[in-house]
Amino acid sequence: MKEPLIRSVLKIGDQPSEQILQEINSAAKRKPNIKATPQLSKKALKEFTVMAKEKRVVKNFVNIKLAQEDIQAYKAFGKGYTIVMSNILSRALKQPKLLKELAPVILK
Repeated sequence: MKEPLIRSVLKIGDQPSEQILQEINSAAKRKPNIKATPQLSKKALKEFTVMAKEKRVVKNFVNIKLAQEDIQAYKAFGKGYTIVMSNILSRALKQPKLLKELAPVILK
């Protein structure tokens, strides 16, 4: 019996239901069925590569000065902590009230 395909998009901060978490954990324990995966032709692989490059978000590198305790707090998130930093900064920029509180001189 073929299992149904379930698609969900979770974003940082989302709280998936218990059922979704169980499905994710169940799927993570299963081995992928390589035989069921179609082989891409050279043309299809090239098209996929081009599409993937177009969707890729280009990010710039910046240097910032942070207090040592802040750096340690971010590093406590583990591998990928810079992504957490980026997400926090992005969300903060979308909070006008927070921006006015933290940067009152700049945002008059």
